[in-house]
Amino acid sequence: MDTSKRRALGKGLEELFNNEQLDFSKMEKEIVESTPKEEIVEVNLDELRSNPYQPRKVFDEEKLNELANSIKEFGVFQPIIVKKSIKGYEIIAGERRVKASRIAGLTTIPAIVRDFTDNEMMEIALLENLQREDLNAIEEATAYKKLLDTLSLTQEELAKRLGKSRSHITNMVGLLNLPESVKTMIEDGKLTMSHARVLSKMEDKGQVEELANKIINENMNVRDLEDISSTSNIAKTHTVKRVSKSYNNEYSALEDDLSDKLGTRVKFKKNKIEINFNNTNDLNRILDIMNYSNWR
Repeated sequence: MDTSKRRALGKGLEELFNNEQLDFSKMEKEIVESTPKEEIVEVNLDELRSNPYQPRKVFDEEKLNELANSIKEFGVFQPIIVKKSIKGYEIIAGERRVKASRIAGLTTIPAIVRDFTDNEMMEIALLENLQREDLNAIEEATAYKKLLDTLSLTQEELAKRLGKSRSHITNMVGLLNLPESVKTMIEDGKLTMSHARVLSKMEDKGQVEELANKIINENMNVRDLEDISSTSNIAKTHTVKRVSKSYNNEYSALEDDLSDKLGTRVKFKKNKIEINFNNTNDLNRILDIMNYSNWR
């Protein structure tokens, strides 16, 4: 990386894209801590606009209001990061803080101004949301696809850098092949990730749409869908593997849902839940998804 780019990025961002493990929180913390207080400026909220590469389209209103109440009482806990644009500023990190500050009735917000390329803006926006927010499945899949393309990584390499399982990345990206109507059903929460994963391996788009509607109208479970998908008259882009289980199948669908949610293998055995993890980073990732981070 040349000297001019290093100055533009700052230490935190340079490390983010050069390190093996992508960690947005560490990057943002280093940028904030390395920025002199005199360089943190108050920016008018009406001068800010969203990062055009922001993958999240819908923000949880309840969580925004909770953050707004906190901001009313304690102020904005950390400066946002922005890029100067022709008209005002584009938000690089801190979209939720901006929205919550507006709800709280503020007119300005503390900000750190940095210069980023369009690719860097996209990568940061994707990483912030992947590591901090509960994106819906299609937003998450789109974020993975963009990172794979812009960082020129294989799915295995991206999984390693994000601390997720390779199968999770593969399954999520596969959702982007679904018909638009079916993707909308997933975004609206009408189809579970387990249903969507099976549908994404089917080749005939018409059959996929028909089955998606059948799932919703008849409240079809994942096992029933797998039975249908295994019939010879349904062409598949990938083989749908169904693992036979010697124990009671009542938890099978829940196993699938938790495996997709946590991005790792989950098994129910003799009134116990087994959750696999590869290393400490993988464990921390799973604990973050479970909103538990005080294990040590």
